Amino acid sequence: MGQVIAYLRVSTQRQQRSGLGIEAQRAAIERFAAAESLAIIGEYTEAETGKGADALDRRPQLAAALAAARKAKCSIVVSKLDRLSRDVAFVSGLMAQRVPFMVAELGRDADPFMLHLYAALAEKERRLIGERTRAALQAKRAAGAKLGNPTNLRSAGETGRAVQRQAVDRFVRSVLPTLDAVRNSGAVSLAEITTALNERGVRSASGGRWHRSSVRNLLIQAQSRV
Repeated sequence: MGQVIAYLRVSTQRQQRSGLGIEAQRAAIERFAAAESLAIIGEYTEAETGKGADALDRRPQLAAALAAARKAKCSIVVSKLDRLSRDVAFVSGLMAQRVPFMVAELGRDADPFMLHLYAALAEKERRLIGERTRAALQAKRAAGAKLGNPTNLRSAGETGRAVQRQAVDRFVRSVLPTLDAVRNSGAVSLAEITTALNERGVRSASGGRWHRSSVRNLLIQAQSRV
């Protein structure tokens, strides 16, 4: 039986005191661990925002979970990717810690490349939603409408995650043919493939340039589809 370290996070101290969110995360992680025959050997709980370049410095429980996972040579499991962060740069930094992460919602087979994609898509979608929401609220205020609280947030979240998964699949399918062409042209090393993708104007999942780490993850994902 494999071993994992559980990490749970809420954004405010009030949520931590009330238990809102923590029990749901713990239950999701326990169900995932049972289904995958994994033993939870430690649990770390935090009440801290996931925003900011210094987020890891402000999250001592995550740092402790990383240290425990390194010592036990095992993975950290979270219920959802946003319990780590909604910021793609922060998630990428965690991947560089060389401690494997599992996301119960995405399944055990979600590799670092997929986690980068989901984080990039979530960040972009959050930004677009924010822009659309602000524009809609301004229009309603201008029209004199009385604004209320949004409803059906759980349903909306599930729909959004399904859309993200579809977007990830489309992105992978769109890049793999170009990757095959690049490799068939003689590019073998990570540096050569990275240069070839950038020269062809192919954008990474975050919309920017490719780097060796993102190419390595793409190759891993390509191999899993063989």
